[in-house]
Amino acid sequence: MTVREVVESLGLSVRAAERSLAHEVSGGVTCDLLSVVMSRASKGDLWMTVQSHPNIVAVAVLAGLAGIVITHGFEPDPDTLSKAEEEGIPLLTTPASSFEVSGKLSTLGVH
Repeated sequence: MTVREVVESLGLSVRAAERSLAHEVSGGVTCDLLSVVMSRASKGDLWMTVQSHPNIVAVAVLAGLAGIVITHGFEPDPDTLSKAEEEGIPLLTTPASSFEVSGKLSTLGVH
């Protein structure tokens, strides 16, 4: 499944790096602690978090993530948007909770 297919299935808003929506999503990680994501995420994961600062993009690049979903209606900082665009990391937003998004991803076959 691609990031684009996840966006369409879950009604997510694309905020940055639309050109990278063809990234393959191989799994997911739901966490707000950057250090845990760095140590436990797998390449191709889609990351659900409430964090919205530029460091999330650095973590996503380091871990080789397919993209980031900022949940609970939080909005990314302008610097985060710029960094995500520059690095080609899809940055998505939703008013849904991290729990809801994770559950919906699971029903789509993303584990």
